[in-house]
Amino acid sequence: MNWDQVKGNWAQVKGKAQQQWGKLTNDDLDIIEGRREEFVGKVQERYGIAKEEAEKQVDDFCKKCN
Repeated sequence: MNWDQVKGNWAQVKGKAQQQWGKLTNDDLDIIEGRREEFVGKVQERYGIAKEEAEKQVDDFCKKCN
């Protein structure tokens, strides 16, 4: 899936996102609303990782969402 598809299917995808990143709350995911930069930023913030690592994780996640 590309990011436009993820954004379009955010209601379904956010459950998968919460499984992968358990520290993200439902409120976090509702606020993100499929916006990639906000998603990367929240993963980075919650897990205390570098932006590049957060981007890599989000990109890998996006590729697995089918």
